[in-house]
Amino acid sequence: MLCSGAVLYRFGPFTLDAASYRLSRGAAVVPLSPKIIDLLRHLVARPSALVAKDELFAALWPDVAVTDNALTQAVSELRQALGDDAASPTYIQTVARRGYRFLAAVETLAGEPTGREASPPRAAPAIAVLEFANLSGDREFGWLASGIAETVTNDLRGAGTARIVDRVRVVEAVRRVGPELTAIAGELQLDLAVVGSFQRAADRLRITARIVEARTGVALADAKADGPLDQVFEMQDRIVAQFSEALRAAGAGRPARVYRETSSLEAYRAFTEGRVRLESLDGSLVTGAVADFERALTLDPHYAMAHVALGNGRFWQYEMSRAKNHPDAALLARATDSVRRAIELDPGLAEAHATLAFLLVSAGRFSEAAAAARHAVALEPGHWAHHFRLAHAQWGGERLRALARSMELYPEFPFAHFEAAMVQIARGALEHAESILREGTIVQDRQVNQRQRYPAKGLHWLLGLVRLAQDDPDEAREEFDREVAVGPSQLYAAEFAMNAYDGAAFAALADDHPAGAVPLFRRALELYPEHARSLVGLAAAHAAHGDQRAADAASARAGAAVEALRRGGRHGEAALAEAFQHAVARRPSDAVAVLQRLVDRPDTPFTGWTIPIEPLFASLRGVKGFKTVLAAVASNAR
Repeated sequence: MLCSGAVLYRFGPFTLDAASYRLSRGAAVVPLSPKIIDLLRHLVARPSALVAKDELFAALWPDVAVTDNALTQAVSELRQALGDDAASPTYIQTVARRGYRFLAAVETLAGEPTGREASPPRAAPAIAVLEFANLSGDREFGWLASGIAETVTNDLRGAGTARIVDRVRVVEAVRRVGPELTAIAGELQLDLAVVGSFQRAADRLRITARIVEARTGVALADAKADGPLDQVFEMQDRIVAQFSEALRAAGAGRPARVYRETSSLEAYRAFTEGRVRLESLDGSLVTGAVADFERALTLDPHYAMAHVALGNGRFWQYEMSRAKNHPDAALLARATDSVRRAIELDPGLAEAHATLAFLLVSAGRFSEAAAAARHAVALEPGHWAHHFRLAHAQWGGERLRALARSMELYPEFPFAHFEAAMVQIARGALEHAESILREGTIVQDRQVNQRQRYPAKGLHWLLGLVRLAQDDPDEAREEFDREVAVGPSQLYAAEFAMNAYDGAAFAALADDHPAGAVPLFRRALELYPEHARSLVGLAAAHAAHGDQRAADAASARAGAAVEALRRGGRHGEAALAEAFQHAVARRPSDAVAVLQRLVDRPDTPFTGWTIPIEPLFASLRGVKGFKTVLAAVASNAR
């Protein structure tokens, strides 16, 4: 993290609250990702001084090799947010080949710069729960190491105890920097940490834990509990109660809302093992995870968190059918039923409301989804995933604001960058979208082969489409290749590989090489044989190559795919595919008319967000009415 020195900086009409990572212009919040806020913090802390490029690379992308273009794009995004002009700057001056200088006068409103690296002052301490050590080395119960840590984290969060760092971030930090507490503290900017161990002897278990100052290791509170193994939940509750009391005495919490999950150790184990499978987002493990959750519920039908997890598992099964013209809607309905059952059992379970929001988005019930996500945020305002699900249920500026909060709490979640870029693409701000996606691909690529939780797909594909829309087919092709190279095992991998093959084929068409496009479209169709975009693209490639019979056959298949989309209730996608057909058949007025109807009456808030970068619409850029379509897409994204 960068050193901010002061809590508040003021320059021109802007105020930067470094502690909360918030830039405001008057009363309005300017939505920016944490990475861009870090860049601004680094510049305003040293007004008028030249800040070298190497220094900014080291501060913004430590231990990651990035090109100059990443920094250039970040500065461009910051300039756009500030309304600055690179040719005649008010705020950020480029010093060629050397770095950047912040030109405006900066008023420090609280404190003085310290000149040392530290996180900005916080109103409440940041606390992380580390994996509990298995002192007995009992492999059969090794799963308790993460199980206890996860439960203690959830219970402390439910107690409103300071700022609880999500377990996702803790696990990933340990993978990056190792097990040393001081290194983890620096990585996560921790104030306190919970460290502990458990030891099994026959049918008894002892759990010991303590809260320590993260940077010194000095113990502030101790807790221990022992008893029969089948009372592990009660023992965890005692640990949390002792810690909550100590933290409340320091003014950091309220009485604990302990998650009473299950009294069955075997149900708890099945749930824990299923959760680990599911969080890998490895499609091959989803069926096994669902079986784990079903086993947990057979052992304890009133286990609310297992109902939520089962809903998630069935939802991922539904998502695996998403790219088909007829996704399995019955799976989505069963997933929703599972989560609603969890809410009946435990109305205060924030995770259930947040998950329900995610499912309702897929069902097209956006206002209900946003309400459910807001309820989750109200119950647990410090949980990054609830803010992300709120963002997923919203569009335009509301999505960007929720994503900014989610990324502040969990910067290592790459798909948040994808969802932010969607808004910027719809607005036609392609340079801004490119900057966001480049930052996201850095995070995504760092996770490759690290088996981190919640890995992402699709960012390289989307960045490739943006570069293709900016008339750079060579770089676009490189991004499409990177998307395919990530591997096929993750959830959505096949879908985005299909999209990447399509993208590479469109790049070949842009290079006037239809013969090279044909096999790429066929590779896409091997993954999803009736995908409309691939079929329309294949028809265009055959026609450009002079094979009209093959073009007509592909067009006929594309028409059937459009009808299948309509029968499946996917009217927005069907309209896009119909417009593709008109564009390829050189009926631009018909294509524009279809698109105008689509964006005038969108079936989802983000309908048509890809229109500005769709390669098959490149021929429409000079057509009367297409600018009106783009303006409507941008207006819907405000």
